Parts: sequence; C-alpha cells; structure tokens
Amino acid sequence: MNAPMRFAKGAAAGLIATAPMTAVMLGWHRKLPWWQRDSLPPSKLTTRILRAVGLKKLDDEAHEPLTWISHFGYGAASGALFPLAESLMRDLPPPIHAKGVVYGLLIWTGSYLGWIPAVGLLEPATEHPKQRNMLMIAAHLVWGATMAALYGMWRDNERKGG
Repeated sequence: MNAPMRFAKGAAAGLIATAPMTAVMLGWHRKLPWWQRDSLPPSKLTTRILRAVGLKKLDDEAHEPLTWISHFGYGAASGALFPLAESLMRDLPPPIHAKGVVYGLLIWTGSYLGWIPAVGLLEPATEHPKQRNMLMIAAHLVWGATMAALYGMWRDNERKGG
C-alpha cells in the first residue's frame, strides 16, 4: 500500500474510532461526581481556541457542532499519523490493536501533558482530578485500539487483494 493510501486509511480509521471514544467519554462523564462534570476537553478546547484567535464563545447551537467537528477532525489527523508510529513500533508484538493502545496513550500524553498545556489551552493533566484523567485515558485507549484494528483490517484486506 502506498504512503498516501496508508495515511488516508489511518485518517478514516481515526475518524471512525472517535465515535466509540466519544461514547466512553460521555458515558463516563455522567458518572463523575457532580463537581467534576464541567465541560469535557473538546468543548473547553474549542472555546479557548476561539478565544485565542479573537472570537468569543459561540452560542450553543454553533459551538456544539464546531466542538464535535474539531474533535473528530483531531481523531482523523491523529489516525493519519498512525502508519508512521506503527513502523516505529515494529518490534512490539502483534496484534495491531495493542500497538493502537500504545499509540492512544501516546496521543493522550502528548496532548494533555504536552502541546495543549504548552500553548496555554488547558492546564496539564497533572492538575486535573484523577477521575477525569482516568476518563480521558480510557477514552484514548478505546480510540487507539479501535483505530488500529480498523487500520490493520483494511491494510490486511488490501494485501490479500480485497
């Protein structure tokens, strides 16, 4: 499979895997103690990015779709990079979804302990409540496993000529 096709399949897998990830996030969020049920990171990030570029928060009718578009877009962009990461993880044993779990954890770490606090969009995960971190880590593990399983299935299917 050529490189553009690998990246496209990774992006599609990342996009689709964002749905079960989001289900985990929303379901777990409802079970958090009431004092931890403030907005989930996709909504907070959308608000803060809009503010950073000089726009005020949109009304809920516009803010919510923009939040989910950006959330699913980030899932697709992260999935597009999985083929590169997988090649770096070639020494890890199969199955591929195990590599996806590692990748999902790397995405969480790079995001919530890395670039997001570095640019001032959110405080680092070390300052978030434990239950919220567990929610987001679990969601990223689900995303990674699902994304990698889809990517691997499509890659293997193409190798078989299907």
